Amino acid sequence: MEKNANTGKSTRDFIIVHLIFIGLCFAVLIIPIPIAIGIKLFILVASYNLLIPLVGLFRKDSEWVKLWVFVFLISLFQIWPDWFLSAQLNILVFPEDGLFKIGTVSGYMVGLWAIPLFLLCFIGLKLQENYSHLKALIVVGLISFNIFVFSEQTMWMLQSWYPQNVTLFFDHLAVYIIIPEVILGLSTFYYFQKAKNQHYLMLIVVAFGIMLLYLGSASFFYFLFEKVIFI
Repeated sequence: MEKNANTGKSTRDFIIVHLIFIGLCFAVLIIPIPIAIGIKLFILVASYNLLIPLVGLFRKDSEWVKLWVFVFLISLFQIWPDWFLSAQLNILVFPEDGLFKIGTVSGYMVGLWAIPLFLLCFIGLKLQENYSHLKALIVVGLISFNIFVFSEQTMWMLQSWYPQNVTLFFDHLAVYIIIPEVILGLSTFYYFQKAKNQHYLMLIVVAFGIMLLYLGSASFFYFLFEKVIFI
């Protein structure tokens, strides 16, 4: 009974936090504030990555905090694939947006990946409390697909990143990146469960490995689709 109550409270707090964040997104993006879009996105990303750990610490929920640490580390390492895709393969563009850049990558990307990864992993963990691991993995895969497809289809509207020199669905969705992004979501969820009881140093190693998995799969599927299938 106590475990169910804690689970319900955790889910309730998760929903409240994300409703607050959605409201903040509307306020920052919809209200005509004379600030560059890169700075607006940086404010939103920073707000999320402060709000989530603070709520976890307030709740004294070690899994909540550890999950945020894990996905933030992955997001931090994701600078490398984004940099490679934009600077070396020239298939991803981060236009000038008024914010500093890390190489060719806009600065808010340091924490942006943490948002969808925390969301899908939290949902997967809650599902696994009542369903099998396989069912949770399937749902996480579906959530990953929908979240990343939606973001790829809409972020260009905010003058954020956009693909170029690749095959596109619906004018904005790069075909090659769909599978790697689903792999990213699934691997984040799967390996967090394997590493969540380990020392924080192990989280760094695992997060770096997930980044390499994403980088490798993005490179492979780019080659497969653009150089083999759609030649």
